[in-house]
Amino acid sequence: MPVSIPDYTAPALLRNRHLLTIFPSLFRKIQPAQYTRTRIPTADNDFIDLDFSKTGSRKLVIILHGLEGNSKRQYVTGMVHIFNEGGYDTVSMNFRGCSGESNNALRFYHSGETGDLQTVVDYVQKDYESLHIVGFSLGGNVTLKYIGEQGASIPASIRSAVAISVPVDLKDSSFELEKRHNFIYMKRFIRSLGEKLQVKARQYPEKISLNGFSSIRNFRQFDDRYTAPIHGFRDAEEYWAKNSSKQFLPRIAIPTLLINALDDPFLGKGSYPYAEAEANPNFHLETPATGGHVGFVTFSGKHYWSERRAFQFIHDHS
Repeated sequence: MPVSIPDYTAPALLRNRHLLTIFPSLFRKIQPAQYTRTRIPTADNDFIDLDFSKTGSRKLVIILHGLEGNSKRQYVTGMVHIFNEGGYDTVSMNFRGCSGESNNALRFYHSGETGDLQTVVDYVQKDYESLHIVGFSLGGNVTLKYIGEQGASIPASIRSAVAISVPVDLKDSSFELEKRHNFIYMKRFIRSLGEKLQVKARQYPEKISLNGFSSIRNFRQFDDRYTAPIHGFRDAEEYWAKNSSKQFLPRIAIPTLLINALDDPFLGKGSYPYAEAEANPNFHLETPATGGHVGFVTFSGKHYWSERRAFQFIHDHS
């Protein structure tokens, strides 16, 4: 049964879920990754910026960041370091508009956009004998949805995947983020997304209006007004329903691990898919009691527990 009890326990001083979530971004000291950037074109005349960190390996790990993240976030660079040290090349994918430069198209990125990941797979697979994917939060939802969509037809070069702190049920996790205890996160996300929209509004003034943006307080309002219509969905409900990765988990056909802490402040009850893991031998689920959202802080050694666990799982399936 691919549901197992993980061995992670948060440090005594960081047992609070919000401390675990915030601590890494504020206090973790980590060397920047030594990236080489490559810009690749998309079928719709746009571009994706990829940051490679190479060791000369024939094995590559594709790393996908979370909402409003990028390849420089500490959780991404931590994963880059452990895989480079273990003999893997990595490529950190910046979602459209997240690489420091606004993308060309009206559309940008969202929780279920798997076409760009396929573009990256097509670009890199000719140079590597095996590919693996690690996705965080929103990037984890993209990872799981992509693997489930592919099912048994997934490219033979893709051997395994790990997804960390993933809202596999977008609707109930969006509602969870609306709660009072998550106010600071929601405010930060909306502000950051608003900054990107300001750029888009200058690019497409006839398509995007920021009138009344200051009244937006949550993802339902944001997704109803912007994410859904820009990306071809009727409203937030349809966007969440079609892009939640939970419905794709039964079709996963390669070894895949999901790690969701039980104290993750971002996740609703629907993001703990025990039944799906019990029914699919390829889909493994680990739910530590602590960890926060993309936290899993460890004071012993230079790598966090989530990084060691991801490396172990992928190495076992290389």
